[in-house]
Amino acid sequence: MVGGETLYELRCSLQLAETEREGGFSPHVSPYTAVTDLGNLLGQAGFNMLTVDIDDVQVHYPGIMEVMTDLQGMGESNCAWNRRSLLHRDTMLAAAAVYKEMYGNEDGSIPATFEILYMIGWKPHESQAKPARRGSATTSFGDLSKINQPSGAEKP
Repeated sequence: MVGGETLYELRCSLQLAETEREGGFSPHVSPYTAVTDLGNLLGQAGFNMLTVDIDDVQVHYPGIMEVMTDLQGMGESNCAWNRRSLLHRDTMLAAAAVYKEMYGNEDGSIPATFEILYMIGWKPHESQAKPARRGSATTSFGDLSKINQPSGAEKP
């Protein structure tokens, strides 16, 4: 799933432009889940030995309109019912300028960062194998160094 830092460039650009042009801002990108919240939810659901891995994927676009067109095509435009539904043209132009100035690449493209979260959790079940009793091992960790040696050969 996508994480809370997804599209931070777009969020910041829209917030700065809208605050400057309209005196306040409304979220125009859907909210995403924070990594800490995800770990807490998995823990509350009874999972333990939790692992949450993060990959940041950057996609480069010619401009802000292409980013927003792709987001709309993915169904990722903001679904909040209490947001402003209209984004004024001058605010969009200001956001495009802010985006290019703050995050633009030398080739004129702009990055859009997607934070991808991977979750793994373990939930015990009575059918799973139980760990062996402590001290019941038949091999010593000291013998591990002899694994790659031919049988009968002694280490000098």
